[in-house]
Amino acid sequence: MADAKVIPFDDDRSRARRRPARAEGEAAAVRALPGPQQAPGEPAPAAEPEPAPVAGGGSGWERRLAGGLAFLRRRVTGEYEVDEFGYDEELTDQVLMSLLRPLYEKYFRVEVKGVENIPAEGGALIVANHSGTLPLDGLMMQVAVHDHHPAGRHLRLLAADLVFVLPVVNELARKAGHTLACAEDAERLLRAGEIVGVMPEGFKGIGKPFGERYKLQRFGRGGFVSTALRAGVPIVPCSIVGAEEIYPMLGNAKTLARVLGFPYFPLTPTFPWLGPLGALPLPTKWTIQFGEPIPTDSYAPEAAEDPMLMFNLTDQVREQIQHTLYKLLVQRRSVFF
Repeated sequence: MADAKVIPFDDDRSRARRRPARAEGEAAAVRALPGPQQAPGEPAPAAEPEPAPVAGGGSGWERRLAGGLAFLRRRVTGEYEVDEFGYDEELTDQVLMSLLRPLYEKYFRVEVKGVENIPAEGGALIVANHSGTLPLDGLMMQVAVHDHHPAGRHLRLLAADLVFVLPVVNELARKAGHTLACAEDAERLLRAGEIVGVMPEGFKGIGKPFGERYKLQRFGRGGFVSTALRAGVPIVPCSIVGAEEIYPMLGNAKTLARVLGFPYFPLTPTFPWLGPLGALPLPTKWTIQFGEPIPTDSYAPEAAEDPMLMFNLTDQVREQIQHTLYKLLVQRRSVFF
């Protein structure tokens, strides 16, 4: 299968659906910089013809079939684009989101609140609580932004290094727009006008015992606040209710976790006792609420180096998320309904 053409992240063409003409059998360029300018007097390359419309407009399934075949052809020939982080917008929109949507809509029945608090344009940093033993909450938050934001924005999640050493998971994560949770990558995405999602609790959040559910763990040293200050983007607190109960973690096999190289090895009422069947999450009812944004553009550039300011803003974000979690829990009728 041909490789995709890599478009620099700050190039506006990374969002376009350009399909440059190529000679038959020519593979797409790998890690290519923007192509040279067209020479004076040189004729412009012919645009690739779009599939001819079905006579009479065609039925829905005919249009879907034609679109699916065109999509497969582009994947085989390499006529698609990814940015420098490996994000494949077309694959995410047409395949990955379609696979996650039944889980989001039918299984967890996610209710979204406050999505209008995410800016319609420009960068923003969404900071959310993390829970659930497996990081399904990040994926559900990604679908929530993708499907419910009026501007149809995409969420770029920051992930732990473990994600990028696991086979298959590594490739899928990059295709879905995830990148390593480091300040440099996050700041670059934010300055490029992207919506970036971070869960500062990390493994401490998703690996905490069931008895500590909905009690936020430490938010680290406030690195996400420093990144938002440098980029001058608002911080949007996000509270997720429902993920804590999908895998009630009753114990942690620490010795086995060290052998496997995992941060923890969960013991739940069903896993590992029921084998693969124990990996099935419980069908809890979820609520994702995006809170009022906290602006950062009024601070001076050197504010990112002020430890007291970073501590205060980190504490403000954490308290807002925790307060909203308690509020949503009081309003919740049942874990499953």
